Amino acid sequence: MRHLQAMLKKGTRILTLSLLVFLFGETRLQAQVMEALGTFTPYSMFGVGDLVRPGTTLNRSMGGIGAGLRDNRFINYLNPASASARDSLSFMLDFGIMQSNYIDSDGTHKSAYNALSMNHILMSFPIWKTSAMQLGIIPYSHLGYRFVEDESREEILGTIGSFRYYQFGQGSINQAFAAYSATFFRHLSLGVQGTYYFGSLQKNTYIQSLTSSELYGTLKTGYDIVISSFGARFGAQVFGNITPGTSFTLGATFQPAGSLKGDVTRFARVEKGTVIDTVYNTLSEGSHMYIPMEWDVGFSIRSQDRWAFGMDYTQADWRKAEFVQTPGITFEPAMSRTFKAGFEITPDRYSIRYFMRRWTYRMGAYYDKSYMMFNGKQVNSIGITFGASVPVFRWYNSIAVSVDMGQRGSIEDNLVRERYIMLILNFNMHDIWFLKHRYN
Repeated sequence: MRHLQAMLKKGTRILTLSLLVFLFGETRLQAQVMEALGTFTPYSMFGVGDLVRPGTTLNRSMGGIGAGLRDNRFINYLNPASASARDSLSFMLDFGIMQSNYIDSDGTHKSAYNALSMNHILMSFPIWKTSAMQLGIIPYSHLGYRFVEDESREEILGTIGSFRYYQFGQGSINQAFAAYSATFFRHLSLGVQGTYYFGSLQKNTYIQSLTSSELYGTLKTGYDIVISSFGARFGAQVFGNITPGTSFTLGATFQPAGSLKGDVTRFARVEKGTVIDTVYNTLSEGSHMYIPMEWDVGFSIRSQDRWAFGMDYTQADWRKAEFVQTPGITFEPAMSRTFKAGFEITPDRYSIRYFMRRWTYRMGAYYDKSYMMFNGKQVNSIGITFGASVPVFRWYNSIAVSVDMGQRGSIEDNLVRERYIMLILNFNMHDIWFLKHRYN
């Protein structure tokens, strides 16, 4: 029994090391499809997982900008100060779903996966003539990966038989928020947002006997993290006219640092058929998760109903985060920085003859230095975005789509090169409330 436990313990270490070696292109591991996930990428193994790039199709198709964006037709939740940019009697509802498509490569082997998830549910309504609220549920991060390897060491195969090693994770952290914004002096908007973080992340390692399952069984270890925490974000926008037909907006947001509170359940057990031998099962407070101090600045220029252009810069300080480390590799949280730019154009919003001239077309680009650093090398992303909004019936109702194409990591840096295409389908619903009709 001691020999088996030692082998299993050694096998766990070897599996972990081999998985991490795969991430940086030095061994053969096969990613396999598991149940529906919000993401499927080896980069989600670390920290809080794979951070979801925020925004609706409005933001995502314009490179992700939002700090300096004001638009009374759509909900922009990236800056709580923008909630007051609306028609005073209107109610807006916004719902979006996202499909993510990944192709990962270490230079020799490839794996592919598709994931479908909710992107956002948002609503906005007026409080007073110059103030409004936004409510919504959006994802914060996703966890999704699976690796499988068979035992290949002759000394193990010849003594106790064949074993298979699994390592997989799944789960999500979501945000439910409420934001309030008010306009002062006709050119200044201030906003505050309260956020509740919730969700769970599961990371597991299994070692399964293939030839003597009745004798050795399956060793299952891992931990579950349940998140329940609060946060806040503050925003401001200054706006005005450059010329009678052209306006500008300067915006900024700030998010204070904090910890993501939650409980962690760690477990280890051996399963032999219907018999389960629990080695340990402990519950502890403290999730080892972290919300960074983040600030975002941006601007936009808009020409009435024709076109708009904007740029953002976002910076988040993850360096003080103390995540649970994975044996065999140095993972360090880093300072993340993102540059974003985008524009939109509507040929003729009021065209009667040509329907497609009433569409709004968008395009953008971004460069992101992520919070993940492995062995001194920071994981970077670069991508282009584009999309369109198609008006439906009256008011500002529309169906929109955005496409995000990019690459994360590089084989030259001894990392996994990940190429992705993310599609978001968006439904924008708009109605006028509180009208007192002259005639019934």
